[in-house]
Amino acid sequence: MEKARKASHAGSWYTNNPKQLSEELDGWLSSCDLTKSSDVRGVIAPHAGYSYSGRAAAYAFGNIDPSNITRVFLLGPSHHHYTPKCALSTATVYKTPIGDLPIDLEVNELLKATGKFEQMNIHVDEAEHSMEMHLPYLAKVFEGKPVKIVPILVGALNAENEAMYGQILSSYVDDPTNFFSVSSDFCHWGSRFNYTHYDKKHGPIYKSIEALDKMGMDIIEIGDPDAFKQYLLEYDNTICGRHPISVFLHMLRNCSTKIKIKFLRYEQSSQCKSTRDSSVSYASAAAKIDDTTST
Repeated sequence: MEKARKASHAGSWYTNNPKQLSEELDGWLSSCDLTKSSDVRGVIAPHAGYSYSGRAAAYAFGNIDPSNITRVFLLGPSHHHYTPKCALSTATVYKTPIGDLPIDLEVNELLKATGKFEQMNIHVDEAEHSMEMHLPYLAKVFEGKPVKIVPILVGALNAENEAMYGQILSSYVDDPTNFFSVSSDFCHWGSRFNYTHYDKKHGPIYKSIEALDKMGMDIIEIGDPDAFKQYLLEYDNTICGRHPISVFLHMLRNCSTKIKIKFLRYEQSSQCKSTRDSSVSYASAAAKIDDTTST
């Protein structure tokens, strides 16, 4: 029996007009002029309203060659529901205005059988935007191709649990028919976010924010979850998808396939010049098979 998660943020965070949405996504994807590659096995992409981060997200999703991919794991942070674990969806299908994405119930059951995952009810699922904002892009990229999704809500994990979930999910990385869509915005700066870190040596506030984000992005590219954790402890940067990113780094550390993350786009919602300003940063990355290292 179908249990649908409705596109609860359509009509507010992005248009619910199928034609308009399709044209918007096509426009962003074509304007970043990326070469699709079957070596790209995952992305990190933002999840703000499309008027803010839709264009930046195209620099992640535009890398995907959908030919051989049959399953997409979605890792998104939890903004409203507190859990110290990861949670699986109870829906059977995720709706989008431009096509529906069925959930891989078989993989859901396998993950449930580990005893490590909670289940999120449909209200928690529909209240959360972090994975939903990736869905229209995935529906667009996989248009006309059968693909299933495995949504995983990543809670407020401690370091041990980040490593544990990374270990559990790492075996899926070695199957080239699997793909990973990791959802995160970067620095949320301003008094409304209770975060006003400012290092004057970089010049204006927005340059300081950029330097702070780039420091984190460089560590993510190195692929070291421990160094990323240390960076977060030291600077407390308000990267809302820090837990999904950490789980992904542990997955890449534990799998047999050598994969390297590279950031391709960085934007800020606005340029902060005074302490009265606020902004959110958006960064898009592709995780690609690394053939530069020879065994």
